[in-house]
Amino acid sequence: MMSKIGGTTDRNRNTEFLNWCALLAFTLLLSAAFTAAGVLTTQSVGAVQQSVPLPKGAERIVSVEGISEYRLANGLRVLLFPDQSKQTTTVNITYLVGSRHENYGETGMAHLLEHLMFKGTPQHPNIQQELNQHGARPNGTTSFDRTNYFETFTSTDANLEWAIKLEADRMINSFIARKDLDSEMTVVRNEFESGENSPFLVVIKRLMSAAYDWHNYSKLPIGARSDIENVPIDRLQAFYHKHYQPDNAVLLVAGKFEPAKALALIAENFGAISRPTRVLPPVYTVEPAQDGERTVTVRRVGDTQLVAAGYHIPAASHPDFAVIDVLTEILASTPAGRLHKELVETRKAASASGFDFELHDPGMLIFNAEVRKESSLDEARDILLRTVEEITSKAPTPEEVERARTALLKDIDLTLNSAERVGLALSEPMAAGDWRLFFIRRDQIKKVTPADVQRVAAAYLKPSNRTVGLFIPTPKPERAEIPAAPDVPELVKDYKGEAAVSEGEAFDPSPGNIEQRTTRTALPGGLKIALVPKKTRGGTVVASMTLRFGDENSLRNRSTAAQLAGQMLMRGTAKHTRQQIKDEFDRLKARASIGGGTTSAGLSIETVRESLPAVLRLAAEVLREPSFPASEFEQLKQERLAGIEANRSQPQSVGFVAFNRHINPYPKGDARYTATPDESIEEIRAATLDQVKKFYSDFYGASKGELALVGDFDAKEIEKLAAELFGSWSSPHPFSRVVTRYQDIAPIQQSFETPDKANAFLIAGMRLNLRDDDPDYPALVLGNYMLGGGLNSRLFVRIRQKEGISYGVSSGLIASAQDKNGQFIANAIFAPQNAARLEAAMKEEITKVVTDGFSADEVATAKSGYLQSQQVNRSQDSALAGRLAAYLYLNRKLDWDVDWEKKISALTPEQIKEALRRHIDPEKLTIIKAGDFAKAATSK
Repeated sequence: MMSKIGGTTDRNRNTEFLNWCALLAFTLLLSAAFTAAGVLTTQSVGAVQQSVPLPKGAERIVSVEGISEYRLANGLRVLLFPDQSKQTTTVNITYLVGSRHENYGETGMAHLLEHLMFKGTPQHPNIQQELNQHGARPNGTTSFDRTNYFETFTSTDANLEWAIKLEADRMINSFIARKDLDSEMTVVRNEFESGENSPFLVVIKRLMSAAYDWHNYSKLPIGARSDIENVPIDRLQAFYHKHYQPDNAVLLVAGKFEPAKALALIAENFGAISRPTRVLPPVYTVEPAQDGERTVTVRRVGDTQLVAAGYHIPAASHPDFAVIDVLTEILASTPAGRLHKELVETRKAASASGFDFELHDPGMLIFNAEVRKESSLDEARDILLRTVEEITSKAPTPEEVERARTALLKDIDLTLNSAERVGLALSEPMAAGDWRLFFIRRDQIKKVTPADVQRVAAAYLKPSNRTVGLFIPTPKPERAEIPAAPDVPELVKDYKGEAAVSEGEAFDPSPGNIEQRTTRTALPGGLKIALVPKKTRGGTVVASMTLRFGDENSLRNRSTAAQLAGQMLMRGTAKHTRQQIKDEFDRLKARASIGGGTTSAGLSIETVRESLPAVLRLAAEVLREPSFPASEFEQLKQERLAGIEANRSQPQSVGFVAFNRHINPYPKGDARYTATPDESIEEIRAATLDQVKKFYSDFYGASKGELALVGDFDAKEIEKLAAELFGSWSSPHPFSRVVTRYQDIAPIQQSFETPDKANAFLIAGMRLNLRDDDPDYPALVLGNYMLGGGLNSRLFVRIRQKEGISYGVSSGLIASAQDKNGQFIANAIFAPQNAARLEAAMKEEITKVVTDGFSADEVATAKSGYLQSQQVNRSQDSALAGRLAAYLYLNRKLDWDVDWEKKISALTPEQIKEALRRHIDPEKLTIIKAGDFAKAATSK
């Protein structure tokens, strides 16, 4: 379960902070800023409202931009958000309780309950298994002001009824048992330790604790280690019964469903819960104005330096908060942000960013910079503080404000076209006072002026309101008085919102229907194209493109130049600077990612119908006319070096590098070679701009590649435009695929020391002599799905649920469509002192499935969940575009999916066991561990 700390903007380091409790084995999850959901047109909303009969005890409250609010007699607020254009439904319940509501000795309690709420009820004793059976994508998140639980599933009446009954039951009937706390406590503690590995996260945690004297925002939702380890079960149960009640919750249903049926189901299941007699006490602690600069210093092992400065700001419901969003963008965006220009472009820092917290009470605005060891941290700190605070006298320009507004509003507009993101998007404004605050802030952002930004900066960006400096006596203390949160009901009572975006069609994501809707063609130059036009919410359209180049010999010793060339594409063209490219994509309401690596380059685009031609023209310009500015090249090298240095001592990075170097033993210089951090640093330092330009001129072209588009567009227009943009772009060097050959690698066991890291990492695996058309491959895929591919898998249940050794444990099985060279991999994060227990448990579970296989019930459940998840994946336009592009390369059509799913459906337990026995040998696993094992040994 993910535990999101909170916040409104996703800029660079903020991603790491917002998702630190969700640090899994492979990577940190990315969290978006204004993740929201699609809406109905105003006309259709009215029709829906009038046609939805009200069950007994329910009252209609308000409708804004397609979201209708109802209230049950027991106090439960219900939001219905129908979207017929997708084949999925999301049920999200937000409880208005978070770390802000925890008392002394109870820190982390809301987050602990987030975990225990997945442990079952008398009516639903195995929630993980049920989620798996229904092919659901579930999660739960905990923040300062709220906790939420959600699941996305294929849109059927049966699935919707199951989800509503599940959430109603666990609202008041969850076990919250001592035995579950005993096992889950160690999992949560492992989650806590994973955050302790990051210098940045630890600095932010210390900054928050220093910035607040009394308010609970000083304590992050993960809680104190001692509270996690020692919380009494009776206090946890009392907290649950007090806060997990209908009058303290908001239930939202979004996606494809019948509003009348949904409301009736909600009234039947949630309405049966009595309104509690207890009265929730108000949280009345108010943080006083800060009366002087503060400093906090963390000294730990690490490879880069960090500086951060935080300022108290108003609550998310305050009108100044929208201005703060714009202010943050002006100072912290890349590359136009003032901090980037003053710190990164001058090479005083490797990166700079900023973010603000979206909270019920007055929160924090934080700016930070990453500084390499050989650079001066004091100089970077001084530049950061000066740049931030001089905006009070160096007023923002109209261009800066317009650019910031455009970027923020683009994100909001695009996310308003996706109903699936509505739960997380609206959970924060719900906790801040009301879900309509999301739309009110959007309206406020549109009206922000340079004068507003300067006024707000002068009010809050004061040295005395800053957490970085020391206490300095002064005859006239200057304090920033933070206004109280406004009366939110009064603020929103007459709010009507803007006109809703257009509604899309009900699209069937079955392979047969997709195939009927797909047209394929090829340009004379060689580029293959697949097009799936359809009506989408808000006229959205996505595109995925891959360009392939080089061969084994021509790419030798050119991997670093290739990667740098790909990363330079978006940093300037013959016609536009890096900032102008970003501004133009923002103006066109487009999210665009364009880059390249050793053997290919590609783009990923999300935009709207009316902007698509201009977006494709700009993307073609980025691909075909890069200017490779020297200043940007130096910035890129510094960023790459800082990134490598920051990860050099991280257990996961150490483990992955060692594993890949052993199991894929290619010689140095080969395109498939895995470099050590020191080798990568040496090559980046030695790389020249001429080498990068030469790689581009030698290889880039569209003679071999694939382009797929899914969404609202004119197919003939786009086909003609693609021919104009890419039809004559020939690749200078012929393409010949770099083959990955199977090798029988002898297993090894290695352990690497990563001093002063609270969390450790294990990765185990072996090579497999097969590809994806092997008769055993379907059985191996489903077998791995049951072993380590989900929340109800054998590894997850044993290692996390029962023994509480790891927060994140999983296994994966991959095979190429072209080469007989597959891999089986299992991995986990854990506390270093649990290394022997983890390794033994993992090997035991793998041995069991190879020896004994799975029961008929397990296989039936896995088939249902796996096949439903395939349909959910096909219903995502971006995933579908990527699949269609890949199939163009492989000369496949979606009948391959039909055949694949038939093979999965026909599998027997015996077939799965025999396939696992033939291919996976627990004794041949290479096992790599990385962690502070020396410290763990001395502390026993």
